[in-house]
Amino acid sequence: MRNDNLAIISNEKTQQKSNKFLCDNIDLKSIPEGLSEYFDIELFLRKSKIDRESHEINLKKIFLSSGILSFLYKIWSRSKINKKYLLISLSPYTFFASLLLFILRKKIYLYVRSDGYQEYRCYSKIFGPFIYHIMFSVASKISRLIVCRSHLLKGKNGNVVSPSQLNEKWLSNRKPPNLNKIEILYVGRIKIEKGVFSLLNILKKIKNNIKVKIVNSEKHYDQNLETNNVEIVHFKNKDDSIISIYDSHNIFILPSFTEAHPQVLDESLARLRPVIIFPEISHVKRGREGVFEAERNHTSLERVIRIIMENYSEIQNKMRKNILPTKKSFLREITEIIKNEKN
Repeated sequence: MRNDNLAIISNEKTQQKSNKFLCDNIDLKSIPEGLSEYFDIELFLRKSKIDRESHEINLKKIFLSSGILSFLYKIWSRSKINKKYLLISLSPYTFFASLLLFILRKKIYLYVRSDGYQEYRCYSKIFGPFIYHIMFSVASKISRLIVCRSHLLKGKNGNVVSPSQLNEKWLSNRKPPNLNKIEILYVGRIKIEKGVFSLLNILKKIKNNIKVKIVNSEKHYDQNLETNNVEIVHFKNKDDSIISIYDSHNIFILPSFTEAHPQVLDESLARLRPVIIFPEISHVKRGREGVFEAERNHTSLERVIRIIMENYSEIQNKMRKNILPTKKSFLREITEIIKNEKN
């Protein structure tokens, strides 16, 4: 029942084509659309100048802005309507939006999906964490925190949720793997903090015939990254097709330097495909079966791959015992947090 107004504000960029609003990040589609069953949603986003065709956002009230001033102005111009505000991720745009909303005495929820200290350190080891610390210290005082991992609260009060895009399709009709050759999959952005360049350097030193596919939601990437063993594909997300991509590989790799609750890990576990991670994100294992840790070098990676391939059936049997969050349960958690807290 939709009897409350909720404005969702995100730093993510979105492209408008005629009456269509297109984005790369699935959260930008699934969270607002899912919450629209319980709230009357307004969505404030940044305008993209490049093509973004992975996901179409199906909402009526979407407001795009090219710069920070127009971004804040549009939020202010709609502020007379009584509503609560959900900010997705902490960035300069959402930070200044939180300050504006605090001045306007609005109820603010800040959903933190990753460790900003680590992400900003990838861009500047000294100034990055310092800038994020200032934003987080202020925003956490004027907002109600919602996080996907308890350590992201940094000692502050807040709520912990379990993000997920999993539905019945992901958890049923699982296909057996082809174990005749080693086929490794990575799904995500080609960014420094995602560890993709580090992984590619490691793969250059591996002599075994290992095929790696990188599924990237962004059209624009350096095609020189592709080699005989590494294929990069642009992907328009449809549940059925991404599930078939997982099923056509036998190992998933997540080379990130920083993650909080990587949904691609849950997707791989849902399809009973073992996952390899590196020490920087060892916390994402959370006791679940089928997640293996390798050191960030070719010797360790080869060893872990060999262990997985030699014990595949046994590993899959253990993975069936994993209890994974679903998209439905995730949306219910956020809805209850926002609806049950008084203005």
